[in-house]
Amino acid sequence: MTGFADKLAVVTGGGSGMGRELVRQLAAEGCSVATCDWNAEGVGETAATARIGAPGDVLVTGHTCDVSDEQQVQRFRDELVQRHSADRVDLVFCNAGIGGAQSFVASPREEWERTFDVNWWGVYYCARTFLPLLVASGDGVLVNTSSVNGFWATVGPGAPNTAYATSKFAIRGFTEALIEDLRTNAPQVRVALVMPGHVGTDIIANSWRAHGQGSPKEMSGAQLEELVPTSARARLIDAGALPANASDDDVRGLLAQMAKDFRDKAQLTPADAASIILDGVRSGAWRILVGKDAETLDAAIRADPEAAYDYPKLAEAAKALRAGS
Repeated sequence: MTGFADKLAVVTGGGSGMGRELVRQLAAEGCSVATCDWNAEGVGETAATARIGAPGDVLVTGHTCDVSDEQQVQRFRDELVQRHSADRVDLVFCNAGIGGAQSFVASPREEWERTFDVNWWGVYYCARTFLPLLVASGDGVLVNTSSVNGFWATVGPGAPNTAYATSKFAIRGFTEALIEDLRTNAPQVRVALVMPGHVGTDIIANSWRAHGQGSPKEMSGAQLEELVPTSARARLIDAGALPANASDDDVRGLLAQMAKDFRDKAQLTPADAASIILDGVRSGAWRILVGKDAETLDAAIRADPEAAYDYPKLAEAAKALRAGS
């Protein structure tokens, strides 16, 4: 597939971030799109924005769907078939994802499983549901979004990320396993694995909402304690990120600033990330690293897998790779 004109694509998690940009850029290239998100307002805004920049014969539809629920995914498919008068789909971007439940030991089980369900089961249900329509295309592409946390299961010292990383490893393994499975049993379809580094999205704020926590200003003291337990507050105070004897309002302010900084201070924008992904799909790549940080971290871990969780050694390897590039 060298272009997207006159194709029909599915994009999950289209309410913001990379999903929104995938929808917008696909539509601008003449590709009709059905996009879904659990946030009805967000996905509606995405569809409306994408229509503005699209050729007149392009149809962009927005759908409300929680991808962790198979019945909702099947309903989304049925809506797509009806609204697009479609008997095939050419591209499926399984992009929806949330964070949360950093610790298997300390985080609530319900939060851990909610993160895993959206990220892993969302990909699985969409692949199951849309594969027959991809086969019907005759030239279908399934694009699954993992993460650098699909080959590096943390975000650094004192920062476990187990629910997210476990789900992203699962997506990676599933996608790589599908390469030969599709070649053998459904050669009309190929699969691509997307592994982004830090992209400036609202995933932190969206994850809080997806877990029913709301914005920091809406969080109760108990919710704040789950996100930033007393031991973590002490480390943040020692690091100067919080004042001594920090109040709940101080913690709320820090969380709000962290979410804003994650979105605004990333080296890669969602638009740039979407362009890299679409270029990779056009080229026929099965493995698409998104961002220089993803490329550097991938190379460092491949060079010395035993150093992956020896943080000083990993940092030195990454520094040497950057200096040599």
